[in-house]
Amino acid sequence: MSLSLFDLTGRRALITGSSQGIGHALARGLRDAGAEIVLNGRDEKKLADAADALGEGVHRLPFDATDHDAVRAAVDGFEAETGAIDILVNNAGMQHRTPLEDFPADAFERLMQTNIASVFHVGQACARHMISRGKGKIVNIASVQTALARPGIAPYTMTKGAVANLTKGMATDWAKYGLQCNGLAPGYFDTPLNAALVADPEFSAWLEKRTPAGRWGNVEELVGTCIFLSSDASSFVNGTTVFVDGGITASL
Repeated sequence: MSLSLFDLTGRRALITGSSQGIGHALARGLRDAGAEIVLNGRDEKKLADAADALGEGVHRLPFDATDHDAVRAAVDGFEAETGAIDILVNNAGMQHRTPLEDFPADAFERLMQTNIASVFHVGQACARHMISRGKGKIVNIASVQTALARPGIAPYTMTKGAVANLTKGMATDWAKYGLQCNGLAPGYFDTPLNAALVADPEFSAWLEKRTPAGRWGNVEELVGTCIFLSSDASSFVNGTTVFVDGGITASL
């Protein structure tokens, strides 16, 4: 009985930014838990390759998560033509590293659109259908920078703090309709977004000393928490952000 709480059979999950990295790992994990997968990205070739890597039965839904009208059209069209999106994982995101005093204004705007606005656009588009059905799961990908800051990424830190607070707002507005909206905050994981840091021996040495677990995370270690937040096991969990970070936010 208890294991059935985590079974996603018969549910359909849309994961934004899922052609690589964390998004693709979460798509694979949710598929293995029984969910039907809808991959999203802007690059249709990368999206096709990602779908092929997951095998048969995977849907592709290309759209720009920062474009409100495009998001609405894509989600509404998919719901009408294919069926319900039961689970949304808002994973689309980007990073830009520059000292704050030199941070380019255009990069700041891109960060806000990609990391914050996309969560609103896709979250709202999917929630409207979930509300009409009286149930739904939204998992917003936050970050260790939701709680902590490092030099050179202040605007990114701002965006991930906003994701956690938007998650609280989603839960506050939509829990009464049967939705559970929560955040998943990865620590430092070996992903394409962190490639420059992974390749830096000095940074890796610092990270291993700073993190109680003593290492980088593997993207597969995010899957269990995502399944929990996407399943009946989290039916009374709402508006919280779960940190999966090897203990880095727990220690000085």
